[in-house]
Amino acid sequence: MSLTPEEIERYARHLVLREVGGPGQQKLKAARALVVGAGGLGAPLLQYLAAAGVGTIGIVDDDAVSLSNLQRQVIHETQAVGRPKVESALDAIARLNPHVVVEPHAMRLTGENARALIARYDIVADGSDNFATRYLVSDACLYEKKPLVTAAVGGFDASLTTLRPFETGADGKPNPTYRCLFPEPPPPGTVPSCEEAGILGALTGVVGAMMALEVIREIVGFGEGLVGRLLLIDTLAMRFETLRYGWDPDNPLTGTISPR
Repeated sequence: MSLTPEEIERYARHLVLREVGGPGQQKLKAARALVVGAGGLGAPLLQYLAAAGVGTIGIVDDDAVSLSNLQRQVIHETQAVGRPKVESALDAIARLNPHVVVEPHAMRLTGENARALIARYDIVADGSDNFATRYLVSDACLYEKKPLVTAAVGGFDASLTTLRPFETGADGKPNPTYRCLFPEPPPPGTVPSCEEAGILGALTGVVGAMMALEVIREIVGFGEGLVGRLLLIDTLAMRFETLRYGWDPDNPLTGTISPR
């Protein structure tokens, strides 16, 4: 997929990077990425994917913009309050990069529609704010064989990883699933919501941008990704730590005691 003269100028700083260059930028242009959630994580994620030239970006979110979102959901503006987030995000991306095609999905993901939607894209980035959606998306990505970049944030902390459980690692074992990392969701009521606990707005910007970086690395194919590695961020101590995790043979999706 060739680049137009305008695109060559727009992406000039990518094109001079040996790890990206023309071939990498063409991969970005040809890619189809689905972003789950146009909120705190999805907002900067969408902006950087669009700026990078990812050719088609799907956005799935069934919520509307509220005034309390604007402290961190930087893709939306004050005039967007009350509008569906997918529409507000679509307009923002169009202003940022008219070369990007946006596919809005104003809907809630369910067990009935998740796999069909995810199957339409090359890679998925999950910035949702609840465990039910994270498990749903990760399971669907496994079955549809789509790489998944997933993150979660607390008040001052965050985590980020990449999942390719449909592939085998260098050790000959399957790559881990989301359920290898988090076998079960926490009991209801034990993890406070964003409304209850609060969240540092700039933290979502940092993590959303890092999600975009992971998506770009997965599409172009450079560097060491986060498959089998969990990045932990503590902004109170300004500390970044990476932990390794592996395939659990007891996991219910790809484990040895359960059907695949």
